Amino acid sequence: MTLLFKIAWRNIVRNRRRSLMTASAVAAGALAMLLFLGYTTYIFLGMETGNVQRIGHLSVFRAGYFLYGTGNAAAYGIDRYQDVISLIAHDPVLRPLVNVLTPTQSLMGIAANYTGDNAASRTFIGIGLIPSDRDRMRRWDQYGIGRVSAAEPRMSDADESRGLIGTGLARILNLCAPLALPDCPPAVTPAVTADHPDVVHEDLTELARRESAPNSARRPDAPRIDLLAATVGGAPNVVSLNVSGAQPQGVKELDDAFVLMHLGLAQQLVYGRSEHKATSIVIQLHRGEDMNSARARLTQLFRERHLDLEVRDFAELTPFYGQVVRMFTGIFLFIALVMGMIVLFAVINTMTMNVMERTNEIGTIRAMGLRRSQVRAQFIAEGALIGLIGATVGAVLAAVVAALVNASGLTWVPPGNNVAMPLDLDFIGRPVLAFGTWLALVLVAIVAALLPANRAARLSVVDALRHV
Repeated sequence: MTLLFKIAWRNIVRNRRRSLMTASAVAAGALAMLLFLGYTTYIFLGMETGNVQRIGHLSVFRAGYFLYGTGNAAAYGIDRYQDVISLIAHDPVLRPLVNVLTPTQSLMGIAANYTGDNAASRTFIGIGLIPSDRDRMRRWDQYGIGRVSAAEPRMSDADESRGLIGTGLARILNLCAPLALPDCPPAVTPAVTADHPDVVHEDLTELARRESAPNSARRPDAPRIDLLAATVGGAPNVVSLNVSGAQPQGVKELDDAFVLMHLGLAQQLVYGRSEHKATSIVIQLHRGEDMNSARARLTQLFRERHLDLEVRDFAELTPFYGQVVRMFTGIFLFIALVMGMIVLFAVINTMTMNVMERTNEIGTIRAMGLRRSQVRAQFIAEGALIGLIGATVGAVLAAVVAALVNASGLTWVPPGNNVAMPLDLDFIGRPVLAFGTWLALVLVAIVAALLPANRAARLSVVDALRHV
């Protein structure tokens, strides 16, 4: 075997220019595929990190919520959710896997701002959570993406009256000036045509005064909005929210309607004086690799306790993630197909020329007793060596280019985000796919050498010796 590759190396060196061009084609294919692989790896891991920081790995809902509950989240609340949390937290299988275990409450309603001269209202989509748990979730960074957020000082476990809204909703509710938001033009308010424009304002204010909890008192350092929603029994309910700040959401439709509040305030708005429930129990794990086993254990646990609950992972809750993964996977396969065809025909052309130029040599070695299989193996070894050298050089170049890009400080805005993030190319982080790409190109070069090698092996000794 060593002698075979020594001869193959000498034959490659004998046609330096042709071999160099073919190896360059293989290297270009490896470079393009590995760089795109590094780019897609960064996108996938970045999107997974963002989703896990926001909604965790797994979410526990009441059965049926995933299909029907978003239209009436209060009706699908989890009864005695604290007992369910305790059950999960004390399970010997799940306890070492769980990083954060926290309840959330989803709700919809109308947000209104009637302070000042420009009254405005808008439907909102809200989420109630425990601020300290949210801060812990935002520090999750298993893959070293670097998207670790600092603790949010504008919300506190001790103050249920404080919350955040989307920058679009702040603009619609004329809160740009009170919140000191940049690039927020003043609203152009049309003339009021209602016969009694102050009636709605007075009704909402009085309802908010009667229904709001003592810890929802207005803060002088923050603007206040009123949130109107229907309770689980269908009655209207209003609470006041002291807006501590605004956060851009990346998607305009969500940015124009987003409200983030304390879990207690959200439960007060949805359930009033009734029993407080939770829409979901969010579970963030230490490692994403444990998600399937944790989900299986949760399903088994709920079945054993006869709990009417279901478990969904972050990919099911955010279909956009799966769409992006499938799209970039398809693009990568297309690039791999194009590069594979280029390598295939480049190696076939080179090896065919080698066979034609060495016909007399093939006849001579065959006359000296070399078998057809040995002639075939010699040309296959040359193709394999060209593919091996080209793929290795391409992989090294890809690693160098990736290191330069990572050190250059380039940034980009990921899908569904509005904050620029560092751009990293990391194909080394997926060694199986990187090695698979390298091996695939080597195999393509070997397959491409088979056709010319078979032709060389089938040559008649007499015809080959008299070939001119």
